[in-house]
Amino acid sequence: MSTTEPDALLGPADIRELAAALGVRPTKQRGQNFVIDANTVRRIVRTAEVRPNDVVVEVGPGLGSLTLALLEAADRVVAVEIDDVLAAALPATVAARMPGRADRFALVHSDAMLVRELPGPAPTALVANLPYNVAVPVLLTMLERFPSIERTLVMVQAEVADRLAARPGNKVYGVPSVKANWYANVKRAGSIGRNVFWPAPNVDSGLVSLVRRTEPIATSADRTEVFAVVDAAFAQRRKTLRAALAGWAGSAPAAEAALVAAGISPQARGESLTVEEFAAIAEHKPSGATGNPPSGATTNRPSGGTGNEPSGSGE
Repeated sequence: MSTTEPDALLGPADIRELAAALGVRPTKQRGQNFVIDANTVRRIVRTAEVRPNDVVVEVGPGLGSLTLALLEAADRVVAVEIDDVLAAALPATVAARMPGRADRFALVHSDAMLVRELPGPAPTALVANLPYNVAVPVLLTMLERFPSIERTLVMVQAEVADRLAARPGNKVYGVPSVKANWYANVKRAGSIGRNVFWPAPNVDSGLVSLVRRTEPIATSADRTEVFAVVDAAFAQRRKTLRAALAGWAGSAPAAEAALVAAGISPQARGESLTVEEFAAIAEHKPSGATGNPPSGATTNRPSGGTGNEPSGSGE
């Protein structure tokens, strides 16, 4: 790992100067809030345990605050940016502030939900200040499409961080909790104050660490089948699983039969089940069942998805 100049990272004045030069105004539509504190981005890199041989993918690099800190620590950084102006400017920012590391940086100008390949070696880590309005679907999609990602640290809205890291029985345990746990062991990794962003958001932020499972969950059901059960169970979370899974199974009696076969009480609710238990239910899907959520339920698939992506919607 080569050394960098002490002022290589971006501070508040640098961020505002860059934004002014580019005519950039952060937009709520894309959930843009730029980190303006060098100590914060270095803390994120430390918490992510980025190693000198890591290939890190970053989604939503913005003006490059976190990108530069990642380049200090990793072997290679691949940044995925949807914004035309920001994508065009970032390589020049990297070259100007870290010329010795510029050849270890690559930019992908795309919506992250549409990215299926990345240039260079397979990524080993995902570290990102995710756009808050699409954080969960982007996170789950990256974990699904790039199984080489072993470690992830994302900054998201505090409420979303709590949901991702929640355990069964917790009042905020829901679809994001279960789906994230399908891929990884998930935990809260800290909080981030509002004053390190420009503009300052109206919500608090949190860090979430995800370490990919060394062995996939032992089940004959595939991810799509398991996630269909999860979506149905939480679409009507106040209902018992017998009622909530009626649409998925074809009828309430068929749902009850699947639950009993899986060793789950038909009177249980989705918020009490582990991802392994959802997988067990999926294994006993009745023949002829549609696997669709009940009428009136929504799955909130992210824009740009194909319909086969691991939607992170739900409670």
